[in-house]
Amino acid sequence: MVEPEHRASAAQRLGAQETLGISTLDPGHRPPTMPPGRHVSIKIRMLDDTEEVFDVSQRASGKVVFDLVCTHLNLVEGDYFSLEYQDHHKMMVWLDLLKPIVKQLRRPKHTVLRFVVKFFPPDHTQLLEELTRYLFALQVKHDLACGRLACNDSSAALLVSHIIQSEIGDFEESQSRQHLLNNSYIPDQVALIDRIMEFHSKNVGQTPAESDYQLLEVARRLELYGVRLHPAKDREGSKLSLAVAHTGVLVFQGHTKINAFNWSKVRKLSFKRKRFLIKLRPDLNQSSYQDTLEFLMGSRDCCKVFWKICVEYHAFFRLFEEPKPKPKPVLFTRGSSFRFSGRTQKQVIDYVKDSEFKKIPFERKHSRVQHSSSRLSPLPSPHRPQVPKESVSRAPGDIVDSPPRRHWKESVLVSAEDPSALRTRSSPSSQRNGAHSEERPGPGAEPGPARQPHPEHLNTGVVSNSPHLSASSGNSQGMVNGQKPVELCGHSPDGRQPSPLTSPLLNDAGSVRTDDEDEVRRKRFPTDKAYFIAKELLTTERTYLKDLEVVTVSFQNLVGKDEAAPDSLKSIIFSNFDPLYKFHSGFLREVEQRLALWEGRSNAHIKGDYQRIGDVMLKNLQGLKPLTAHLQKHSEALVELEKACRGSRRLEVLVRDFELQKVCYIPLNVFILRPLHRLLHYKQILERLCKHYPPTHVDFRDCRAALADVSEVVAQLHGSMIKMENFQKLLELKKDLIGIDSLVTPEREFIRLGCLSKLSGKGLQQRMFFLFNDVLLYTSRGMTATNQFKVHGQLPLHDMTIRESEDEWGVPHAFTLVGQRQSVVVAASSLSEMEKWMEDIKMAIDLAETSNGHTADLLARSLTDNKDPSPVSDSEASLSGPGSGQGPVPLSLICWYRVHSLSFSDSCRSLENQLSGNLLRKFKNSNGWQKLWVVFTNFSLFFYKTHQDDYPLASLPLLGYSVTIPTESENIHKDYVFKLHFKSHVYYFRSESEYTFERWMEVIRSATVSASSTRILSRKEPHPY
Repeated sequence: MVEPEHRASAAQRLGAQETLGISTLDPGHRPPTMPPGRHVSIKIRMLDDTEEVFDVSQRASGKVVFDLVCTHLNLVEGDYFSLEYQDHHKMMVWLDLLKPIVKQLRRPKHTVLRFVVKFFPPDHTQLLEELTRYLFALQVKHDLACGRLACNDSSAALLVSHIIQSEIGDFEESQSRQHLLNNSYIPDQVALIDRIMEFHSKNVGQTPAESDYQLLEVARRLELYGVRLHPAKDREGSKLSLAVAHTGVLVFQGHTKINAFNWSKVRKLSFKRKRFLIKLRPDLNQSSYQDTLEFLMGSRDCCKVFWKICVEYHAFFRLFEEPKPKPKPVLFTRGSSFRFSGRTQKQVIDYVKDSEFKKIPFERKHSRVQHSSSRLSPLPSPHRPQVPKESVSRAPGDIVDSPPRRHWKESVLVSAEDPSALRTRSSPSSQRNGAHSEERPGPGAEPGPARQPHPEHLNTGVVSNSPHLSASSGNSQGMVNGQKPVELCGHSPDGRQPSPLTSPLLNDAGSVRTDDEDEVRRKRFPTDKAYFIAKELLTTERTYLKDLEVVTVSFQNLVGKDEAAPDSLKSIIFSNFDPLYKFHSGFLREVEQRLALWEGRSNAHIKGDYQRIGDVMLKNLQGLKPLTAHLQKHSEALVELEKACRGSRRLEVLVRDFELQKVCYIPLNVFILRPLHRLLHYKQILERLCKHYPPTHVDFRDCRAALADVSEVVAQLHGSMIKMENFQKLLELKKDLIGIDSLVTPEREFIRLGCLSKLSGKGLQQRMFFLFNDVLLYTSRGMTATNQFKVHGQLPLHDMTIRESEDEWGVPHAFTLVGQRQSVVVAASSLSEMEKWMEDIKMAIDLAETSNGHTADLLARSLTDNKDPSPVSDSEASLSGPGSGQGPVPLSLICWYRVHSLSFSDSCRSLENQLSGNLLRKFKNSNGWQKLWVVFTNFSLFFYKTHQDDYPLASLPLLGYSVTIPTESENIHKDYVFKLHFKSHVYYFRSESEYTFERWMEVIRSATVSASSTRILSRKEPHPY
């Protein structure tokens, strides 16, 4: 008999020793409380056909038993599952979670309950955990074997190929054939063995988790996926079957769907004796309208069972929260008191996204795949797309190891907000097997005490929720279940880092701590505001020179050695960037020397003559004027690079691979435009100095003259700068979108992107919208190899109208877009988001009315057919997707996870408001402060050990965050401290002066507070491309 308090983890229950996965139920999670009374043994048959016995009280409700099973499995998304059993009428019925067991099971000792999937979501990407997808895959495997999931031979063979890929690994002909002969997955399997093996040979490199994902991708497109047929007859006596799905009630004849009644069309479902009744809403488009449809079922019990599951499906997929129970009548009752109990799908998704769970390994009973082929964060195989190993949405609040992924997965994150979270409990299985592991600090970290590694925690951001696994050395010698542990942060066989989401920087063991002596030493420096403005010039110049090295050293080394790069591209990059790099190297040396004198570190007796910076800036800005011609050619360099990539597939791959390197922490195109942005930084610094100095100050005249010089250059370049930022943004979005080729065209201007909920027959669905001056695209994001957004449709802005429709649809912050061909109802996440979207869309409509109206047609011809293809063709196409890697996180992906929007003016402001310098960082529950070199750019904070580092160790995307000052209750008894927080993620940062404190607050607010008005290109000036 298994005692609930000492249940084995899912690792033991699922049997095999080899293949690790990830679950997210905390191992300390306690089973539900047991009511008093005599205990009975309840047998549960799991999806892997093993049986477990639970000792429960007879008075216990069905929910107590179900919660015991979920706790036993470490299953968080248990709401998709339920328990079924055969009643005394030999009918399969669902266990009622609200009723006591004794009232449902006549002979509990002789009844076997089956743990199965109850609610099948329309898209398996809504399942946020690998364990949940594994259990769904087992359900599909069971339905295939028993014939419930009927499909054509090609689809059946493809499904089985993914199953055996998960169980035996990569294709080997004799092994695969023998395995298929020994195991039956579908009826009449022998005739399909050759076809199954053909599909299996194309799955090389897929891990079990990826195979589960591909299995569900194919299965969800089948007509009978998740369908349980209930025999019935129509009024004429024809034999039919009724079923329920997330969309509504379905009618089948044999295995063919002949009708469907969407929830939006159904007014009421009821039954009377053997008759099942569907009452429909009036349809004004049909002349012959039938109010009520009647179906005859086998018995009243059959009707009631089907009616109950319809009520539950409707509530689970359509409602935002669990319906409240009806008040009990005083005298008479009418109708059934049955109601749906439990969380709705929306509540489940929100709960998993918003909660923080530690990851616990689980193991697959049937899988023989070794660890080497089931890494937690595997690199993609060239033969198939990458699928997240953890599918909980990436933590919106997490700091991500740098460089953040270009293909930012909802995978493998651990909380950075609390260093204590980095010390984890071992899973029960590892404790029993004496599992232990040593930890080494990350690069550049000081040696710290060894600690147990934290299983990576999802991804968002993401996810799901935090930054990192501290066992980042990748050479731990500990054992898990007698096997060598997975190397989460070591190098993969091809030499690349498998997981960029592991931040050695954010581990307290490797931190550089400061104490009161450091503070005393800082207070010896000058306190004048002008000094800190000059110091900002120094710190940002150091970062700028490092950014120039990315192009002049790293990228030139790559391009200069490759014959695929045309001479014109090499010439324009070498000739323009090399003089600038040489000039700014000299400028930085002069600024460093002046600051050293200003601080009194040398020639202290004459420091009074050197407490200024205007003369240095004036001299060098006058020397920069002859280089203006080079600055004007930076736009040409961007255009030339894009043209060369379009003309050479090899060069395109080289550039993409370069962006995956750690040194390229932001998109390459942004590095190319850096010199133009730097002029704006000089202008801002000089404006602050002129505002600070009185006219009589010795430095005022030089600062004013330098400001006049840089303002003249900025005025010359400003028009082309705005156009190139728009061009760069279009190029960035082109990489993020699937299904459109001609996005970058003359006259097209980006305006806003962000998440809106689109109202459809399936309810509100999250969609990513991209607004341009001629068209509005709406897309969805699947867990594809590249995490790109798939274009579902377009709304030309010509002749479009927009209106608020919250009252019309009963959806908060909803508005309707009425186009020439279709109307779309969308809802924003807040009133302010709705106002920003409506303002920008109205402005874009006005712009579209003044244009010729032809640009949207270019888009229409490039849209791919996004109808659901056949399971076979879709899966075959997915085998040759591009591989993922590390690289800059797309802003669109951050907006997706944090349900945020971003305008073009926001993007420009973030690039122009760069800031860098030393900050002290503290977690919410940690004691000491870490000294870090921090760079703000492109809506993110990038963390370095020192300013001399070539690449950041971690990053924190700021979209969605709030920046405030700590309250008294937080016990931060230090000056110049600001707090960054998003949901449960809290970080404290401490600056050295009031000026630097205000500057950090200013630039971070520019990234966290979206602009209401949008910056639009001047339509009178020609585009450079």
